[in-house]
Amino acid sequence: MLSKKLILKRILPLLVGLVFLGAGGIFLLDVVKGGASGDGTTKYELIISPGDSSTKITKDLTKHGILKSTSYFTYLLKFTGNTNRIKQGVYLVDNGMSARKIMDILVEGKVKMISFTIPEGYNNRQIGDLLTKKDIAKSKEEFLKVASSPEILSKYKIPAKTTEGYLFPETYVIPYNYPLDRIVEMMLKRFFLNLQKVDKANGISPEELHKKVILASIVEREAKKKEERPLMAGVFIRRLKKNIALESCATVQYLFDKPKKRLFEKDLLIPSDYNTYLHKGYPPGPISNPGMPAILAAFNPEETENLFFLLKPDGYHYFSKDHREHAQAKKKYIDVLYE
Repeated sequence: MLSKKLILKRILPLLVGLVFLGAGGIFLLDVVKGGASGDGTTKYELIISPGDSSTKITKDLTKHGILKSTSYFTYLLKFTGNTNRIKQGVYLVDNGMSARKIMDILVEGKVKMISFTIPEGYNNRQIGDLLTKKDIAKSKEEFLKVASSPEILSKYKIPAKTTEGYLFPETYVIPYNYPLDRIVEMMLKRFFLNLQKVDKANGISPEELHKKVILASIVEREAKKKEERPLMAGVFIRRLKKNIALESCATVQYLFDKPKKRLFEKDLLIPSDYNTYLHKGYPPGPISNPGMPAILAAFNPEETENLFFLLKPDGYHYFSKDHREHAQAKKKYIDVLYE
């Protein structure tokens, strides 16, 4: 009778050989059955919903010419233990991908991504239009409803009826079909993350922060040059202290869906709490979503004796200490343009 040691000595090489043969077989199948079915020109947007089985997904990929072998893809999922590990989402695949690459994409959740950029100074209505145009939101109204969610406002301690002013302007990359509430929260988190860079914002109350955001939102829409933002913030703060109406054209422009090229006297008489020509103090809320330069200016206004400013043809503003100087500047820089 053969000893156990001798048996193991004879069987072990056989077992090792079988393992290598199996691995070789898999490699061979990968090449023969699991290769790309084409040259990559056939692209398909695969949508995997909750509850979709691997069988349904495999049939869908085969139907659209993405897989070279249906049976091999099914076998590959079972062999690797990934049959029930496919993640839901929207995926962009093509017939230039091997079966193994497609499997890795679906298992790792490498979903189709889409990017969008919120410019500094966009208000929530403009963001809604942008997201609708990019097919991220179904409509502007849908976005505005989510951006005014009481649950979100409460969670982030925003003392207002909308998130206007707190949706940080930046470029975002999100998965296709990403929920709107998560998009709004993503922008809010970016706002508060950037707020940490402002020393004077540390420990500020939600109510005081809201005033700073309102000021920053007005400065954002008024300014053309970043270096003028602290000067503008200083003008508005000085007017508030002297109990003088802010008289910001930007707050009147907020009353229109699309800003006008020029405001007329009748526009300045529109009855609204946002009309800072008719009402003293801050408007009810922010009029835009400001970027960091405007936010920094609101926390660090430049103190001067200026009470007025107006836009010159070169894109800079002329700052005045009193109404007489402002009137002269208006005659010089504005009135001549419309004679």
